[in-house]
Amino acid sequence: MFASRTTWNLKPNRLAEALERHKSSGRRLLDLSASNPTECGFTYDAPAIMRSLCAPASLQYHPDPKGLKSARQAVSNYYLEHGERVGIDDLILTASTSEAYSFIFRLLCNPGDELLIPTPGYPLFDFLADVNDVKLTRYPLFYDHGWHIDMHTLKQAITPRTRGIIVVHPNNPTGHFTKAEEVAQLNQICSANQMAIIADEVFLDFSLGAPQKSFVANSGALTFTMSGISKISGLPQMKFAWLTVSGPEAEKREALARLEMIADTYLSLNAPIQLAAPVLLQQRKQFQQQLMARVRANLAELDAQLAGDQHLSRLVVEGGWYAVLRIPATRPDEELAFELLEKHDVYLHPGHYYDFPGDGYPVLSLIASQEDFKEGVRRLCAAT
Repeated sequence: MFASRTTWNLKPNRLAEALERHKSSGRRLLDLSASNPTECGFTYDAPAIMRSLCAPASLQYHPDPKGLKSARQAVSNYYLEHGERVGIDDLILTASTSEAYSFIFRLLCNPGDELLIPTPGYPLFDFLADVNDVKLTRYPLFYDHGWHIDMHTLKQAITPRTRGIIVVHPNNPTGHFTKAEEVAQLNQICSANQMAIIADEVFLDFSLGAPQKSFVANSGALTFTMSGISKISGLPQMKFAWLTVSGPEAEKREALARLEMIADTYLSLNAPIQLAAPVLLQQRKQFQQQLMARVRANLAELDAQLAGDQHLSRLVVEGGWYAVLRIPATRPDEELAFELLEKHDVYLHPGHYYDFPGDGYPVLSLIASQEDFKEGVRRLCAAT
């Protein structure tokens, strides 16, 4: 009765079941996996946000497959503040980056075609690929005083059915940015093999060092760049995202024409959220200031606690909201996570959630409250 593409194992795993039991117990949880900024104690300009959603023009219907021009102009202005020029005609608005991925997958891939994705990486890709009848092939990231793309293995993974390379910039959860020399190599590879670059930049604004360059102006290969206010403005409940297209002019124009038709089929964005876009994007400045102060404080706390520990360390992180630890792989990460939850009221993600190649790589959120983070890390260190 049901399509084979949705034949997933929907049974909760042991750790997920333990988490539900803990939530029902009433015991206080120190959640070191926190990812929802609206539940992490950040302050929002609620009156301005609510006013922005009440525009009288919302009562009128003016469908535009690419999204309302005023909303696309707001996104274009966002990139201007990054020092990049993105024309509003090169932008397509979507309800989420997941929807943007689906549009791109449908544009590039016939059923069974392949896309390359980084590992370690965020697990959402597998479900998006299944729904869109796309096969994923992983290319590894390796760690050597920082994270790097294994270009040799990436090249070996390309087949006649490979249609593109996904790059998360910065990666989730490793927090590393794609380097300029890696971008040049990706351009060469994609240009030579008639492939596209798909750049996910939802964490672009959260650099722990100098601001990083976006892929939006990349011209060496057909490039699709995605982002949205879920992360950059800390508003995941406000469904507003986008994708931009750049690269060789002929390929870019053909891609935009086809994407416009795909978008016209759905017209998924509502008027109030598009009319509110300038205000919601402006909110990012206040939000990001708070979040980065939290991230830096928690990272400093983590380093202070790890300084006296001979067995625990953290890997280099350049941006984003997460830190990856390196611990002795004396037992599966899932066992450590289970023990921390059951015995110490601390929840974190084991590395296998992100497809790390082995055990010993627990992942911590850096946006948890500073009080919870400090105590959670103390209990983690004591338990390991």
